[in-house]
Order: sequence, then structure tokens, then C-alpha cells
Amino acid sequence: MLLILRCLILSVMLILAFVIGGLACILRPRHRDNVHMFAKVFSWAAPVLGIKVIVRNSEKQSQKPCIFLANHQNNFDMFTHTAVVPKGTVSLGKKSLAWMPLFGQIYWLSGNILIDRKNRSKAFDTMAATARKIKEKCLSVWIFPEGTRSRGKGLLPFKAGAFYTAIAAGVPMVPVLASNQGHIKLNRWNNGVVIIEMMDPIETTGIDKTQVKELSKRIHTMMSEKLSQLNQEASALMAKAV
Repeated sequence: MLLILRCLILSVMLILAFVIGGLACILRPRHRDNVHMFAKVFSWAAPVLGIKVIVRNSEKQSQKPCIFLANHQNNFDMFTHTAVVPKGTVSLGKKSLAWMPLFGQIYWLSGNILIDRKNRSKAFDTMAATARKIKEKCLSVWIFPEGTRSRGKGLLPFKAGAFYTAIAAGVPMVPVLASNQGHIKLNRWNNGVVIIEMMDPIETTGIDKTQVKELSKRIHTMMSEKLSQLNQEASALMAKAV
């Protein structure tokens, strides 16, 4: 019964978000704050799903353009990570999203960037264009550097694109981590705690493209350690609530 009720409420919320948000995107196509608008609406669904989202250090959001590096676990990212997406931010998504009925068109109209990961040449062109947009339009870009969902397997290896783009644009990188979401089930009343923490910005000024592997490895290590810490804290908080 709970599963059916949640699915109905969630469906209504998403339909309203797409209708109202879609109209807003038509009136102001690819506006710099469209993604922030949708993110806020999606984040309101967390309590409906029985998730308590704890946000930390969101005040560290850079006042200047940056690249946010977020861990990608599952579809619940849409309702947890979205709690900290700031204004003037767009996301980088795979090109195939554009072919999803309604969602794909709104995703593009929102101002998000589509990349063809299967075509290496086109992918590099997209990342170069992204670097230009960051500088010319003062945009921040939200990227999942793992490139795919981890599904509770920890932090997967990073793709290099986000790091090349940050160096080319000369902007800092801000890691954003959500604690484990593998326990979330739609038919469970209380889905516990998910902690979203924004780490300190990591400057890329003075870093050469030849240092991308080193930079990627360093940030991956930092994020893995932080993720482990957040998972322990979230588990402790859920144990206390039982």
C-alpha cells in the first residue's frame, strides 16, 4: 500500500514539475537558473520518500564558476543531490537523454549540456565548448565524473573529461558527496538519513593538462575517504533512530 501511495504522490509531483517547469523553460529557454529551479522542486520529494537529507557546507558553494564533482549512485540522486544545486549551474548528461519523451526535451531546454560519450572526438568538442560556456556565461557545471551509477559499489574510477574541462576553463573543482543510498526502498516507511556534504574547492590554476591523471587520482582519494566517513556517520544516525 505504501509503495502504491508513494508512487502516486511522486508521479503527481513530477508531472506538476514537468508541466510548470516546462512552461517556464519555454518562456526562458536555456536560462542559467532553470536547472536550479527543477533541482529545488525535485529535492522536495525526499521527505515523501521517507528520506531525511542532511546538508553540510552548502555555504561553501563557490561564488564564481566552478565544476561540481558529484558521486552518482542511483535514481535517488534526483531527490538527494538536488538539495545543494546552486543557481547558475547546469549539468552534463549523456546525449541519449534527449530522446526520452518529455524529459529529454525539458532537460535540453533547461540549459543542460549533452555529450556523446560513444564518440570520442565529439565528446572532446563538447567538453571544449563547455569550457567556453563556463568562461563566457559564468556558469558552473555539475558533473558525475564516474560516468555511470555506482549502485552501492563505492566510488568508481573517474573519467578524465571533467578535469580537462576545469583546467581549460581555469575554474576550481568542488567535490559533492552523498552518503550511501542503497538502503532506500519505496515500500519502507522510514528510509533513514542521507548526508550531502560539499567539500572545499580545489583550485586548478597553474595545473597543466599533463597533470590530469595525478589530479584525478588525488581528488578520487579525497572523495573516497570522505564518502567512507559519511557512510559511517549516516549509519550511526540511522542506528540511533531505530
